[in-house]
Amino acid sequence: MGELIVMIEIAGRRAAIPAVEVQSVIELDQIYPVPQAPAHVTGLTAMRSQSLTVIDCHRALQQSGDASHGERSPVVEIGGHLYALQVDLVDDVIPAQSEIMPIKGGFGENWQRVARGMVETDRGPALLIDIKALVAGPQFAHAA
Repeated sequence: MGELIVMIEIAGRRAAIPAVEVQSVIELDQIYPVPQAPAHVTGLTAMRSQSLTVIDCHRALQQSGDASHGERSPVVEIGGHLYALQVDLVDDVIPAQSEIMPIKGGFGENWQRVARGMVETDRGPALLIDIKALVAGPQFAHAA
């Protein structure tokens, strides 16, 4: 309890990432498309002379509808590679008010694939995101 989390919103749903997994929060500038990349990979961008792969979280979760991304993106590192996550909103860094709890209710297969569980916050419950599963995208579910 009390673990710091970064509150985000994806497809209208409140979610959280453990703060220790977030390297930085940036404003995405120029994004360069990558030919033949998976659909959830928007392209590449740069941060302090480092390349980042930009992940569209709506597509990674196969969410339909209008994907309106916010101005800021959390940057995470997986296996030595940096990823910028396109989310609707990066809200704040706050302490979780509970341990990770099982998910109650049907959030759908794609959310189940990327959620480690639920945590209580001062803003209500939030899905705690497994960034490796999110970055892997929908093909991860079919490869397992």
